[in-house]
Amino acid sequence: MTERPSWAPPGIDINVPSVSRVYDYFLGGSHNFEVDREAARKAIEAMPGIPRLGQANRAMMRRAVRYAVGRGITQFLDIGSGIPTFGNVHEVVHALNPEANVVYVDNDPVAVEHSKAVLDGNKRATIAAADLRNPRGVLDHPEVRRLLDLDRPVALLLVAVLHFLSDDEDDAYGVVATLRDALAPGSVLVVTHGTQQTEMNEDQDEAVKIYRRTRTPLILRSPDEVERFFTGFELLEPGVVTLPYWRPDSPPGDDIDPAVLAGLAGVGLKA
Repeated sequence: MTERPSWAPPGIDINVPSVSRVYDYFLGGSHNFEVDREAARKAIEAMPGIPRLGQANRAMMRRAVRYAVGRGITQFLDIGSGIPTFGNVHEVVHALNPEANVVYVDNDPVAVEHSKAVLDGNKRATIAAADLRNPRGVLDHPEVRRLLDLDRPVALLLVAVLHFLSDDEDDAYGVVATLRDALAPGSVLVVTHGTQQTEMNEDQDEAVKIYRRTRTPLILRSPDEVERFFTGFELLEPGVVTLPYWRPDSPPGDDIDPAVLAGLAGVGLKA
């Protein structure tokens, strides 16, 4: 049994790894347990570039957020936000527009409690404890309703979260459709998602097995399958591409770690 840290909310099982806390470890955060670090180390052993994949995912998110702010969007809904680390959505948004509103959503109690601590005193950002698998519960959450006006455009971020929803049991495409239908015209959808990288089949397969030990196994989808999430949106150029190639700040070099190509990204606009 792992000793419970003082910051760990009561009632959570700290002996089962959590994807948000594993991701926190990849990004250099400190709000994770030994069981999370053990799972992360095993994933890194199987796929050494996986922390760089997490960093590339975060970098793409920041580019997409800057794009949305540039369109004049002042409302951001980040579902499956995880544990806030340096350079998260509200920091990027408020550096460009201090009057914009940001709502994070997560179902991990550690992520929720740590987000509350980080956001304490910030009147323009909040955290809602809710589950993406219940999209109506997300949309109707009091914190979402308090800060966001769904009659105006919203940037909806589903960053590295849809690959934890299955097609059948979780109705991943139905979940996104419910969220889409609640968004006003002019809203933006940002998606990043894991995919099979053909150069790393064996490594990825081993990493996927490790994620199966968490409560949310990893489901990899093809570019066409990820594109389906943009039904009802205008998929913006360059379409669904690997992470480094979605509107990079500078051209990617020739020495890209194959691991970062195991993530897809796309942005859509609701007409």
